[in-house]
Amino acid sequence: MAGNRERQRKRARERYERQQEQRLQRRRKIRQRFGIGAAAVLIVGLAVGLTLAFAGGPASKPTAKASATASPSASSSAAAVAEPAHHCTYTVSDKSSKPSLPPATPDYNAAYKATINTNLGKIQISLLNSKATCAVNSFAHLAAVNFWNTTQCHRLSTDGGLYILQCGDPTASGKKALSCSTPTLGSGGPGYVFADENLKGATYNTGTVAMANSGPNTNGSQFFLVYKNTSLPPNYTPFGNITSGLDILQNVAKAGTTCTYQAGGGVPKEKVIINSVTIQKS
Repeated sequence: MAGNRERQRKRARERYERQQEQRLQRRRKIRQRFGIGAAAVLIVGLAVGLTLAFAGGPASKPTAKASATASPSASSSAAAVAEPAHHCTYTVSDKSSKPSLPPATPDYNAAYKATINTNLGKIQISLLNSKATCAVNSFAHLAAVNFWNTTQCHRLSTDGGLYILQCGDPTASGKKALSCSTPTLGSGGPGYVFADENLKGATYNTGTVAMANSGPNTNGSQFFLVYKNTSLPPNYTPFGNITSGLDILQNVAKAGTTCTYQAGGGVPKEKVIINSVTIQKS
């Protein structure tokens, strides 16, 4: 009998150790793979995956890897910049892509509205030019050069307190089926990075549009749309509010995902293709 009890205790210890190791491995994956989550996101006190920065997607750069990681000297802290910004710094992160940089002098007095024309309808956004001037300046520039035309929104999160659709990765072609196992998905960007803005007291309520990133001051072309109140740390530049088309996002969320990234979220089952992005300036 004593031998049986000892074996039972040994098996119980082994089960407990296996469970602890599995928990640690899950936490490591989350920290490694998500900038937003793309991508290491703390949601209501829990670490979960967004590189957003996903900045990004599922890649460890992170899943929201919106762009290549900037060097410490790439840009100064946005906290030191008074908004609306009168000057913006866009630092080349990929010389091989010969990126088209936004103008360094933004029109900080203008009012901007954006329309994301998708295969499912229009999503209209009021851009926060007075609070995130350089992000809006970049967004308007990328829209003008047709940067997002015929790309897919590659990441959908429907649980864990993270309710977002992430878009803006130029490698997510609208002509192909996306896969959660594609190592580069979620890592594409415009070839430049810029600093964070509008982070003090930032919240991510329904309708918020914010930049995905792979760490401080690594904003690029990836952004996320919040379709349900989401709890995130104030690490992702909010630069717009959805004024029309929220129902499109909510219907996409109801359809779920075709697959799931290890760190959370997955490819939307209902394909969302950006046909074009248009900007109205006044």
